[in-house]
Amino acid sequence: MNELNGKTVVVSGGAEGIGLGMARILGGHGMNVVLADINAEQLQKAEQGLSEQNIPVLSVALDAGNIEQWQDVAEQAIIRFGKVHMLVNNAGVSGTPGSIEDTHQKDWRWVVDVNLMGVVNGTQVMVPLMKQHGEGGWLINVASMAGFGGLPGAGPYSATKAAVVAISEGWRAELAPENIHVSVLCPGFVKTRIHQSHRNKPAQYAKEKQTASEDVQAKASAMDAIIGAGMDPDLVGERVVEAIMANELYIFTHPNYRPVVQARSAAIDAAFARAEESPLLADDVVPDIPFLG
Repeated sequence: MNELNGKTVVVSGGAEGIGLGMARILGGHGMNVVLADINAEQLQKAEQGLSEQNIPVLSVALDAGNIEQWQDVAEQAIIRFGKVHMLVNNAGVSGTPGSIEDTHQKDWRWVVDVNLMGVVNGTQVMVPLMKQHGEGGWLINVASMAGFGGLPGAGPYSATKAAVVAISEGWRAELAPENIHVSVLCPGFVKTRIHQSHRNKPAQYAKEKQTASEDVQAKASAMDAIIGAGMDPDLVGERVVEAIMANELYIFTHPNYRPVVQARSAAIDAAFARAEESPLLADDVVPDIPFLG
């Protein structure tokens, strides 16, 4: 891929899982890789692994919810590699499964800070660097199939992933004149440890200790089995390269989920049809203002 060779990518949450899989594949296509992650031990292992594959790599500690730390990542990336051409906003957490009334405010804040504000922070820091060198680039935001259909018991996760899809759609139009291509990756189950996100949970989001119910424990065990059988992160990385070369906005990895999205789209279309039939919404009542999306 000559378009990628010699250019630099910053990957948040890059120490393992989808982030590391993408880093390996992009590095294999000749990119310099900046790995940013909150887990120092995993980060060191990931850096060593990429170095052993002769991939130019820099690792920097990052809490994605902290914009000052993003600025440090940017500074170190420029010092080491000179320019940033691609940002992969991959850092994400699952949160704590639970009902509406049982989901703690601190869990909401944690998931929003990482999954949504982490994407906002990374983009606000790195995109100006892409604009400065004028060579264009790529912005890849990692959402989820949950961004196209909310999951019961996972309100914070579903909300943030839907938000990432929406802001990616808006940013694609906004950044097109700068030749910065925006894509949103929406994977299904991938072999990662996102369901064990609490291992990296910062102290400010901690709450009083609670004993997990038998139902929660059973769901966690079931999730272990499902994710353990998930897609290999390197395959996700290959799919991303394929998609960005075709300038795709939505990057899907699990085509077997297509009927779910089709059913949602059909339900939305049916709702519009009912609105058209409503006597409350006649043409002379609803202002004819075009949708700007």
